Amino acid sequence: MNQGLLILGDHMADPHTGARTTESQRHRQIVELAARGEPLGFDSVWLGEHHFCDYILSAPPVVLAAVGERTRAMRLGTGVALLPHHDPVRLAEDYATVDALSGGRVELVVGRGVLRRTYTDFGQDVDQSREMFAEKLELLVRLWSEEDVHWSGKFRAPLEGVTVHPRPVQTPHPPIWVGGGSSNASVDLAARLGLALMLPSVLAPPDAFLPLVDRYRERFAAAGHDPARMRVGACSHVHVASDSQTARERWKPYHMHYIGWVIGTLLPWGGLNVSTEGGLPTPSFDFDHLIRGPSICGSPAEVGDRIAGMRDSLGLDLHVAMFDHGSIPQALLDESLELFGREVIPEVRPA
Repeated sequence: MNQGLLILGDHMADPHTGARTTESQRHRQIVELAARGEPLGFDSVWLGEHHFCDYILSAPPVVLAAVGERTRAMRLGTGVALLPHHDPVRLAEDYATVDALSGGRVELVVGRGVLRRTYTDFGQDVDQSREMFAEKLELLVRLWSEEDVHWSGKFRAPLEGVTVHPRPVQTPHPPIWVGGGSSNASVDLAARLGLALMLPSVLAPPDAFLPLVDRYRERFAAAGHDPARMRVGACSHVHVASDSQTARERWKPYHMHYIGWVIGTLLPWGGLNVSTEGGLPTPSFDFDHLIRGPSICGSPAEVGDRIAGMRDSLGLDLHVAMFDHGSIPQALLDESLELFGREVIPEVRPA
């Protein structure tokens, strides 16, 4: 199982001091953090995309291009690219450019996004988000896989013999993941198109996703795709310290500061655009429940065991870990990353 670094770009004040970096400083921190991941042993970095809120990372291809210039082999991914808000032609060009500049290192996780407000502010109908996503995803695959594309659909003007440039370095196209797994529809779409599946596993304990992963694998094979191409990924909020008690005591104020902002400010502002038809349980936001469920906190051995357990139960090919949320101080972030790179990654990466 490969290990990635997830960065969503929340821009929050320190819960103890009230101090907050500038937006410029936060973007520079993101680039430095991503670049530092490679020598620590992370195989990839995955940057989020949000708009009009205190997740201030809104232009991931720009930032990924900067990271690509600071790294040599690290895969450059999104977590997620909000495909419904983009023209697939333009998005195909932007990320193919990053692929060209980086020598073929782009991986794209695409999703509908969790905030209804973003659709309103872009002048879109959120109730069409699923249909819009499916149409744009199918077009994106064609634009990266084919030249002279002829296409017509509902959500953009027809294409008459369009070839996007630059062409991606990777063929038939850079890896594309469907960011979903709270609904059967997203799982079925990934399986039908033969794409990878990235689970929203910060929302529920890992075992809650087992039925959806089983459904994905069954439908992927039934669609006639090569089972060897199936890939499943998952993500977690993570903190590591020398011992579990220290990890819990020092992480709790920052993790709960972040969780409190998400449920107390972000979701009331944006409205939730997540289907629960996949049967995921209602999340608990108590710290002790979180660290027994979707959040991972403890000593290197405990964190390694938790991630290995996710790998084994869900059959993961990729796990991505988010460390920098909640305005955690740089010294604590650095220590956690170093311990993770030195003592956890060697235990969970492929032999």
